[in-house]
Amino acid sequence: MGLRYWTGAHTKHRLLYQLVWIPKCRTRVLQGKVAVRLRHFLYEACKVNWWWIEEIRIEPDHVHVLIQVQPSETLSDVVQKLKGGTSFLLRKEFPELEEFIWGDRFWADGYFAE
Repeated sequence: MGLRYWTGAHTKHRLLYQLVWIPKCRTRVLQGKVAVRLRHFLYEACKVNWWWIEEIRIEPDHVHVLIQVQPSETLSDVVQKLKGGTSFLLRKEFPELEEFIWGDRFWADGYFAE
């Protein structure tokens, strides 16, 4: 499925976005079990939404994802689903992260997209 053209009713497309986002205060918490679970959650989100992750790299203080989406999806909705869902699940599964990331959000505001 990756890097192939997808076909719609009247379209043929390959919409790839490189996305980068960071935890609040660029805290270096994306390591070990947290990074493994984050990767799992991102792949699950893509499976549910019919997206495709072509590449993923999780660094201790940021995430890089090359993702293919449908033309009906807005980029802001894709990012909201990825960041919002993973924030909720990571904070729920790893309550000890509250020591480093306080408040109700895990990720910093904004993202980079290309």
